[in-house]
Amino acid sequence: MTMPTTVISIQSQVVHGHVGNSSAVLPMQVRGLTVAAVPTTLLSNNPHFETMRGRVLESELVGDLLRGVEERGLIETSSFIVSGYLGSRANGDVVAAFVERARRINPDIVYICDPVMGDTNLGLFVADHVVECLLDRLVPLADVLTPNQFEAGLIAGSKPSTIAELAAAVAKIRAHRGAQVVVTGCTLADTPLGSLENIVFTGLSRRRLTIPRLPIVPVGTGDLFTGLLTANLARELSLVDAARDAAGVLLEVLARMIAKGEQEMRLASVIDALLPNPPETIQ
Repeated sequence: MTMPTTVISIQSQVVHGHVGNSSAVLPMQVRGLTVAAVPTTLLSNNPHFETMRGRVLESELVGDLLRGVEERGLIETSSFIVSGYLGSRANGDVVAAFVERARRINPDIVYICDPVMGDTNLGLFVADHVVECLLDRLVPLADVLTPNQFEAGLIAGSKPSTIAELAAAVAKIRAHRGAQVVVTGCTLADTPLGSLENIVFTGLSRRRLTIPRLPIVPVGTGDLFTGLLTANLARELSLVDAARDAAGVLLEVLARMIAKGEQEMRLASVIDALLPNPPETIQ
Protein backbone atom coordinates (compact mmCIF):
# COMPACT_ATOMS: atom_id res chain seq x y z
CA MET A 1 0.00 0.00 0.00
CA THR A 2 1.41 3.41 -0.98
CA MET A 3 1.75 5.70 2.03
CA PRO A 4 0.88 9.39 1.66
CA THR A 5 3.66 11.93 1.75
CA THR A 6 4.33 12.83 5.37
CA VAL A 7 6.00 15.87 6.87
CA ILE A 8 7.35 15.90 10.40
CA SER A 9 6.97 19.55 11.43
CA ILE A 10 8.71 20.61 14.65
CA GLN A 11 7.72 24.15 15.64
CA SER A 12 5.91 26.30 18.17
CA GLN A 13 2.17 25.93 18.72
CA VAL A 14 -0.35 28.52 19.93
CA VAL A 15 -3.95 28.28 21.11
CA HIS A 16 -5.02 31.56 19.49
CA GLY A 17 -3.78 32.84 16.16
CA HIS A 18 -1.46 31.47 13.51
CA VAL A 19 2.26 31.11 14.13
CA GLY A 20 4.64 28.14 14.00
CA ASN A 21 2.81 24.86 13.44
CA SER A 22 -0.46 26.73 13.95
CA SER A 23 0.38 28.54 10.70
CA ALA A 24 2.33 25.92 8.73
CA VAL A 25 0.32 22.73 9.20
CA LEU A 26 -3.02 23.72 7.63
CA PRO A 27 -1.60 24.74 4.23
CA MET A 28 0.38 21.50 4.06
CA GLN A 29 -2.76 19.49 4.87
CA VAL A 30 -4.87 21.45 2.37
CA ARG A 31 -2.26 20.57 -0.25
CA GLY A 32 -2.60 16.88 0.49
CA LEU A 33 0.19 16.15 2.93
CA THR A 34 -0.10 14.11 6.09
CA VAL A 35 1.64 16.13 8.82
CA ALA A 36 3.04 14.92 12.13
CA ALA A 37 3.09 18.17 14.13
CA VAL A 38 5.49 18.18 17.08
CA PRO A 39 5.32 21.27 19.34
CA THR A 40 8.35 22.99 20.86
CA THR A 41 6.14 25.44 22.77
CA LEU A 42 2.53 25.54 23.93
CA LEU A 43 1.46 29.16 24.25
CA SER A 44 -1.87 30.93 24.49
CA ASN A 45 -0.90 33.38 21.73
CA ASN A 46 2.08 35.08 20.12
CA PRO A 47 4.12 37.49 22.29
CA HIS A 48 2.81 40.63 20.60
CA PHE A 49 -0.27 40.63 22.83
CA GLU A 50 -0.27 42.29 26.25
CA THR A 51 -0.29 38.87 27.95
CA MET A 52 0.87 35.40 27.01
CA ARG A 53 0.37 32.12 28.87
CA GLY A 54 2.01 28.75 28.49
CA ARG A 55 5.67 27.90 28.15
CA VAL A 56 8.51 26.54 26.11
CA LEU A 57 8.27 22.78 26.39
CA GLU A 58 10.92 20.80 28.23
CA SER A 59 13.42 19.12 25.91
CA GLU A 60 12.64 15.78 27.57
CA LEU A 61 9.03 16.08 26.40
CA VAL A 62 9.95 17.19 22.89
CA GLY A 63 12.45 14.35 22.67
CA ASP A 64 9.86 11.87 23.94
CA LEU A 65 7.35 12.99 21.30
CA LEU A 66 9.99 12.59 18.60
CA ARG A 67 10.77 9.09 19.89
CA GLY A 68 7.06 8.34 19.51
CA VAL A 69 7.19 9.63 15.94
CA GLU A 70 10.10 7.27 15.33
CA GLU A 71 8.33 4.32 16.97
CA ARG A 72 5.27 4.79 14.78
CA GLY A 73 7.45 4.40 11.69
CA LEU A 74 6.81 7.95 10.48
CA ILE A 75 10.44 8.53 9.56
CA GLU A 76 10.25 5.74 6.99
CA THR A 77 7.12 7.21 5.36
CA SER A 78 8.21 10.84 5.52
CA SER A 79 9.72 12.90 2.76
CA PHE A 80 10.47 16.00 4.84
CA ILE A 81 11.40 17.18 8.32
CA VAL A 82 10.70 20.87 8.94
CA SER A 83 11.92 22.79 11.98
CA GLY A 84 11.08 26.33 13.03
CA TYR A 85 10.99 28.12 16.39
CA LEU A 86 12.85 26.04 18.97
CA GLY A 87 12.37 27.90 22.24
CA SER A 88 15.57 26.61 23.85
CA ARG A 89 19.05 25.32 23.11
CA ALA A 90 18.08 21.96 24.60
CA ASN A 91 15.18 21.64 22.16
CA GLY A 92 17.52 22.45 19.30
CA ASP A 93 19.91 19.72 20.39
CA VAL A 94 17.02 17.24 20.54
CA VAL A 95 15.91 18.23 17.04
CA ALA A 96 19.46 17.88 15.68
CA ALA A 97 19.79 14.41 17.18
CA PHE A 98 16.42 13.45 15.67
CA VAL A 99 17.45 14.64 12.19
CA GLU A 100 20.67 12.63 12.46
CA ARG A 101 18.73 9.49 13.49
CA ALA A 102 16.18 10.08 10.75
CA ARG A 103 18.87 10.23 8.09
CA ARG A 104 20.25 6.87 9.21
CA ILE A 105 16.76 5.34 8.96
CA ASN A 106 15.68 7.14 5.77
CA PRO A 107 18.62 8.59 3.82
CA ASP A 108 16.23 10.24 1.33
CA ILE A 109 14.48 12.41 3.91
CA VAL A 110 14.88 16.15 3.28
CA TYR A 111 15.49 18.48 6.22
CA ILE A 112 14.08 21.99 5.78
CA CYS A 113 15.34 24.40 8.45
CA ASP A 114 13.62 27.72 9.04
CA PRO A 115 16.24 29.30 11.32
CA VAL A 116 13.86 31.47 13.34
CA MET A 117 15.98 34.03 15.21
CA GLY A 118 14.77 37.53 14.39
CA ASP A 119 14.14 40.01 11.63
CA THR A 120 15.12 43.47 10.49
CA ASN A 121 12.23 45.22 12.26
CA LEU A 122 12.48 43.45 15.63
CA GLY A 123 16.12 42.44 15.74
CA LEU A 124 17.11 39.26 17.57
CA PHE A 125 14.24 37.71 19.52
CA VAL A 126 15.73 34.41 20.69
CA ALA A 127 18.40 33.75 23.32
CA ASP A 128 22.06 33.62 22.31
CA HIS A 129 22.30 29.91 23.09
CA VAL A 130 19.48 29.21 20.61
CA VAL A 131 21.43 31.10 17.95
CA GLU A 132 24.52 29.05 18.79
CA CYS A 133 22.58 25.80 18.42
CA LEU A 134 21.23 26.83 15.04
CA LEU A 135 24.64 27.87 13.79
CA ASP A 136 26.55 24.93 15.25
CA ARG A 137 24.12 22.05 14.74
CA LEU A 138 20.99 22.66 12.68
CA VAL A 139 22.17 24.88 9.82
CA PRO A 140 24.98 22.40 8.99
CA LEU A 141 22.41 19.58 8.78
CA ALA A 142 19.93 21.35 6.50
CA ASP A 143 19.14 20.43 2.90
CA VAL A 144 16.97 23.54 2.46
CA LEU A 145 17.12 26.76 4.50
CA THR A 146 14.58 29.60 4.57
CA PRO A 147 16.18 32.49 6.50
CA ASN A 148 15.06 36.06 6.13
CA GLN A 149 17.65 38.69 5.23
CA PHE A 150 18.44 39.42 8.89
CA GLU A 151 18.86 35.72 9.72
CA ALA A 152 21.05 35.06 6.67
CA GLY A 153 23.39 37.80 7.86
CA LEU A 154 23.35 36.44 11.40
CA ILE A 155 24.30 32.96 10.23
CA ALA A 156 27.11 34.29 8.04
CA GLY A 157 28.31 36.94 10.50
CA SER A 158 27.54 39.86 8.20
CA LYS A 159 24.88 42.43 7.34
CA PRO A 160 24.28 41.99 3.61
CA SER A 161 22.79 44.99 1.86
CA THR A 162 23.71 44.22 -1.77
CA ILE A 163 23.17 41.13 -3.89
CA ALA A 164 26.94 40.48 -3.91
CA GLU A 165 27.09 40.65 -0.12
CA LEU A 166 24.06 38.39 0.20
CA ALA A 167 25.56 35.89 -2.24
CA ALA A 168 28.75 35.83 -0.17
CA ALA A 169 26.71 35.26 3.00
CA VAL A 170 24.76 32.43 1.40
CA ALA A 171 28.00 30.83 0.16
CA LYS A 172 29.06 30.54 3.82
CA ILE A 173 25.68 29.09 4.76
CA ARG A 174 25.91 26.51 1.97
CA ALA A 175 29.45 25.44 2.80
CA HIS A 176 28.32 22.48 4.95
CA ARG A 177 26.01 20.40 2.71
CA GLY A 178 25.52 22.61 -0.32
CA ALA A 179 22.02 23.35 0.93
CA GLN A 180 19.49 25.14 -1.23
CA VAL A 181 18.54 28.50 0.28
CA VAL A 182 15.59 30.84 -0.05
CA VAL A 183 16.31 34.20 1.58
CA THR A 184 12.96 35.86 2.22
CA GLY A 185 11.84 39.46 2.66
CA CYS A 186 14.98 41.04 1.20
CA THR A 187 15.40 44.76 0.72
CA LEU A 188 18.73 45.26 -1.04
CA ALA A 189 20.35 48.36 -2.45
CA ASP A 190 18.80 47.76 -5.89
CA THR A 191 15.47 46.28 -4.82
CA PRO A 192 12.73 48.23 -6.60
CA LEU A 193 10.96 50.81 -4.46
CA GLY A 194 7.85 49.41 -2.81
CA SER A 195 9.00 45.84 -3.29
CA LEU A 196 10.57 42.95 -1.44
CA GLU A 197 12.54 40.05 -2.86
CA ASN A 198 12.70 36.34 -2.16
CA ILE A 199 16.05 35.20 -3.51
CA VAL A 200 16.56 31.53 -4.34
CA PHE A 201 20.05 30.03 -4.32
CA THR A 202 20.26 26.55 -5.82
CA GLY A 203 23.14 24.81 -7.51
CA LEU A 204 25.31 27.45 -9.15
CA SER A 205 22.43 29.82 -9.85
CA ARG A 206 20.33 32.38 -8.04
CA ARG A 207 16.93 33.77 -8.90
CA ARG A 208 15.50 37.04 -7.59
CA LEU A 209 11.73 36.93 -7.19
CA THR A 210 10.28 40.39 -6.69
CA ILE A 211 6.98 40.84 -4.86
CA PRO A 212 5.10 43.99 -3.78
CA ARG A 213 5.61 45.20 -0.22
CA LEU A 214 2.21 45.35 1.48
CA PRO A 215 1.47 47.69 4.42
CA ILE A 216 0.97 44.83 6.86
CA VAL A 217 3.35 42.39 8.58
CA PRO A 218 1.36 39.94 10.72
CA VAL A 219 3.15 37.27 12.72
CA GLY A 220 3.34 33.79 11.25
CA THR A 221 3.90 34.74 7.62
CA GLY A 222 7.34 33.11 7.51
CA ASP A 223 5.90 29.89 8.93
CA LEU A 224 3.08 29.97 6.37
CA PHE A 225 5.61 30.54 3.58
CA THR A 226 7.75 27.58 4.65
CA GLY A 227 4.68 25.35 4.96
CA LEU A 228 3.58 26.25 1.44
CA LEU A 229 7.13 25.85 0.12
CA THR A 230 7.34 22.36 1.65
CA ALA A 231 4.01 21.35 0.14
CA ASN A 232 5.17 22.59 -3.25
CA LEU A 233 8.43 20.66 -3.03
CA ALA A 234 6.40 17.55 -2.19
CA ARG A 235 4.61 18.13 -5.53
CA GLU A 236 8.09 18.03 -7.11
CA LEU A 237 8.11 21.68 -8.13
CA SER A 238 11.52 23.25 -8.51
CA LEU A 239 12.65 25.38 -5.59
CA VAL A 240 12.16 28.53 -7.68
CA ASP A 241 8.61 27.59 -8.64
CA ALA A 242 7.87 26.41 -5.10
CA ALA A 243 9.02 29.77 -3.71
CA ARG A 244 7.17 31.76 -6.38
CA ASP A 245 3.88 29.99 -5.68
CA ALA A 246 4.29 30.24 -1.89
CA ALA A 247 4.87 33.98 -2.15
CA GLY A 248 1.86 34.42 -4.41
CA VAL A 249 -0.42 32.61 -1.97
CA LEU A 250 0.96 34.60 0.95
CA LEU A 251 0.32 37.85 -0.89
CA GLU A 252 -3.29 36.79 -1.54
CA VAL A 253 -3.78 36.01 2.16
CA LEU A 254 -2.36 39.40 3.16
CA ALA A 255 -4.40 41.25 0.54
CA ARG A 256 -7.58 39.72 1.94
CA MET A 257 -6.53 40.72 5.46
CA ILE A 258 -6.07 44.31 4.32
CA ALA A 259 -9.46 44.30 2.57
CA LYS A 260 -11.15 43.15 5.80
CA GLY A 261 -9.13 45.44 8.08
CA GLU A 262 -7.67 42.47 9.98
CA GLN A 263 -4.32 42.42 11.78
CA GLU A 264 -4.11 38.67 12.45
CA MET A 265 -4.22 35.92 9.85
CA ARG A 266 -7.43 33.85 9.82
CA LEU A 267 -6.49 30.92 7.65
CA ALA A 268 -9.87 29.17 7.79
CA SER A 269 -11.47 32.17 6.05
CA VAL A 270 -8.95 32.04 3.18
CA ILE A 271 -8.69 28.29 2.80
CA ASP A 272 -9.56 28.50 -0.90
CA ALA A 273 -6.40 30.57 -1.40
CA LEU A 274 -4.31 27.78 0.15
CA LEU A 275 -5.43 25.18 -2.39
CA PRO A 276 -2.69 24.11 -4.82
CA ASN A 277 -2.40 25.87 -8.15
CA PRO A 278 -1.85 23.82 -11.32
CA PRO A 279 1.90 23.80 -12.12
CA GLU A 280 1.34 25.48 -15.50
CA THR A 281 -0.17 28.55 -13.78
CA ILE A 282 2.89 29.23 -11.60
CA GLN A 283 4.81 32.06 -13.26
